[in-house]
Amino acid sequence: MLTMFSHCKLVILILALTPYYQVTRGVSGGHEAVPHSRPYMVIVEQHVKDDRTKYCSGFLLNEDFVMTAASCQAKSYTVSLGVHNVQDNNEVQRISVEKSFPHKDYDPINLKNDMMLLMLKSKANLNKNVKPIALANKDDGPLPKSCTVSGWGRSNSSNYMSPVLMEVSVTLIDNEMCVQNNLYCSHGDAGPEKGDSGGPLVCEDGKAYGVMSFKYKPAADEPPLNCYTKIPEYRNQIDWISENMSYLCISGAREL
Repeated sequence: MLTMFSHCKLVILILALTPYYQVTRGVSGGHEAVPHSRPYMVIVEQHVKDDRTKYCSGFLLNEDFVMTAASCQAKSYTVSLGVHNVQDNNEVQRISVEKSFPHKDYDPINLKNDMMLLMLKSKANLNKNVKPIALANKDDGPLPKSCTVSGWGRSNSSNYMSPVLMEVSVTLIDNEMCVQNNLYCSHGDAGPEKGDSGGPLVCEDGKAYGVMSFKYKPAADEPPLNCYTKIPEYRNQIDWISENMSYLCISGAREL
């Protein structure tokens, strides 16, 4: 059961603010992504109390919505689209968030249902560097074992955000705890790090299967589990994703 996490070491993958960037590498065991090869990737700037800023990752669903983790909640947000190197602002789109939709059953203690939608105040300008990613559902058949995670999060050896988008391949494993709690899991040190929370788990068919959530350390002498909230579960049961994305049309908040 997920409540067992409260008795073990649990690391929430959220990067605290640092005003400087240093040449380092995030996403443990990873390498630099080909620039703009993942045009759906988003940096989520979290504006929290005391005028501090933190960072999460996210991914673009369409010109109006970004998906991230509910553990990335803040007072307000700004997203950056079309980023590869955080020190290069050329053609980067910075857009404020109009409204956030954390999952209604999100549990901040055990990080269950750890996903959130962000509705943008203005439409993203889709181009070769800014494109949405398709979401997987149960009709897509068996889950591919080979997947990739990416982000600008810091590595274990650094307190600084990676200046460039990093990526690493992960292999999903069968794990009873993960299955019971609607999670996909990968094993070992290679995987997301602090600041990568909210990014997508992208598998062989190019679709997003999961939302990066947390690392779970079963025991001191065991490697960690990287845990990702299962996207198909929320598309096929109550279709929470479509339900909240329809807010834009129902509220008349912005003309589509």
